[in-house]
Amino acid sequence: MKFERNQGIFELMTAWVSENIDPLNIKMVLCTGDLVEQNEMVVADNINGNQPSKHQWEAISKAFEKLDGKVPYILAAGNHDFGYKNIEHRKSNYDQYFPADRNWASAKLLKVVGKNFENHPTLENAAFEFISPHDRKFLFLNLEFAPRNAIVDWAKEVADQAEFKDHTVALLTHSYLNAKNEHIEKENYPITDGNYGQALWEKLVQPSRNIQLTFSGHIGGVNDFKAHVGFRTDENTAGKKVSQMVFNAQAMGGGWQGNGGDGWLRILEFLPDGKTVKVRTFSPFFAISPSTWHLSWSTEAFNEFSFQLD
Repeated sequence: MKFERNQGIFELMTAWVSENIDPLNIKMVLCTGDLVEQNEMVVADNINGNQPSKHQWEAISKAFEKLDGKVPYILAAGNHDFGYKNIEHRKSNYDQYFPADRNWASAKLLKVVGKNFENHPTLENAAFEFISPHDRKFLFLNLEFAPRNAIVDWAKEVADQAEFKDHTVALLTHSYLNAKNEHIEKENYPITDGNYGQALWEKLVQPSRNIQLTFSGHIGGVNDFKAHVGFRTDENTAGKKVSQMVFNAQAMGGGWQGNGGDGWLRILEFLPDGKTVKVRTFSPFFAISPSTWHLSWSTEAFNEFSFQLD
């Protein structure tokens, strides 16, 4: 969103999703965060972007309009979605552009809403119930960047509710795994009350009896896809597998001042056996032209694989 010339690529991605809701039976869209590059920058520096923050938020909002009322989407808030440039504090414009009642397809799945740093209920911390076409019950927990201790406690309470004891809980948060498939232990940001990957694993995911999926983003390396992805499987206290995935592509397509990720997205196909998930990595940006179609699938082992749910 930080360069005007790149904003159309994200619109192309959401337009592709919109056109394929029926052909691909798309039931849910997740975004792993950093919706904008700077949350509250009034004057762009023309180096790390030529768009002030207001224009960045307007652009990401416009792109998601293509999905409003058509398919549920859950958007994680990343470190760049807070503070001025990069979480100097925890205030965000997230709720202004993505309030709870914006997309009715998401709103009808909303079960519980947590409170942001200013003690207001927003979708920065929220739980959504989804019943799959295979009648498997899912609960998607969306948590703010480096969730505060109070939010970790809130998430534990929600996941432990009797109403959700038979649900497969999926955690969505911005920072969790690195490209070495390790839980992130610590990061150097000004915030003090925050839990990164290792702490989230120890305090929330591993002790849980029903969290079986995690999705995150945040990491990257210049034009190096392997630096943007990760996957690992561990067991929680109930002995169930927890499949943990990180996917981000923002420094593909020219690095940090490039086109923002070459339009790459992930397609997760949940097979009729009720447990197998096929993962593929696709770029509508490359697929739109016959001259670049051959580049539109990333078939490396780290971008095309399958895993099993318990």
